[in-house]
Amino acid sequence: MADRCDKVRVPSNAHFVLVHGACHGGWSWYKIRCLLEGAGQKVSCPDLSSSGIDPSDANTIFTFQDYNKPVDDILASLPRGEKVILVGHSAGGHSVTEAVQNHPDKIQAAVFVGATMLRNGFQTEQDRIEGAPDLSRYGEIYDYEYGQGHDNPPTSVIFKKEFQREILYQRSPLEDCTLAAMLLRLCPVRALSRAMFPEGKGSDKVPRVYIKTLHDNVLSREQQDVMIKRWPPSNVYEIDSDHCPMFSNPSHLFGLLLKVAANSGDNLF
Repeated sequence: MADRCDKVRVPSNAHFVLVHGACHGGWSWYKIRCLLEGAGQKVSCPDLSSSGIDPSDANTIFTFQDYNKPVDDILASLPRGEKVILVGHSAGGHSVTEAVQNHPDKIQAAVFVGATMLRNGFQTEQDRIEGAPDLSRYGEIYDYEYGQGHDNPPTSVIFKKEFQREILYQRSPLEDCTLAAMLLRLCPVRALSRAMFPEGKGSDKVPRVYIKTLHDNVLSREQQDVMIKRWPPSNVYEIDSDHCPMFSNPSHLFGLLLKVAANSGDNLF
């Protein structure tokens, strides 16, 4: 691990807010949280509504704003002048984008880790093509629930267990795959599909970083490159990982996050 970080000046006062992807929870960051806190950083790992240990029912959450309320609450509670490094994984990129548009004065840097990065969310069908995973090649990989009856669209979704390792964690330790299988929860599919963000004043002043996951079976390299081209970030890094580098390559991801903190503190983007 030392070779990842020995050239990075470790900041002493960064506050990382780590946002999980669909069906996961704050627990998915446990390795990164341990590493960051061990390096003296402050870390928050919220559970989005109906995720992790949040008691909400995914079948009752229909707007992205309701789903993302735990992140909004953290940002709203920050003392005046305090900023965070907001990190989103996978669908957690929507949470980061909403915060960039709505709370630019609260964000020191925005980091997208193998994440959806669309400036205004799913405004058009082309946005969905370029920013939403296309996993049709695997067949029927989801289990759905229909909280408003089978005559209406599904209200929640979860990956079927037999596909989880192949799609999400093919390079991750078996222990993490097993842990995830025990802790994944239904996610509010309607809320995610309606993630749209009006342009916010000052949002372009927030430094953004994209971390490309090079062996990603969820968001292809091509999709990641298209999103990067459409909304160019301040910096782009690459990581040798599957869709979940917090499991498959935590030491490298840790080093990159420290680099983001050091650079954003010095305005080096």
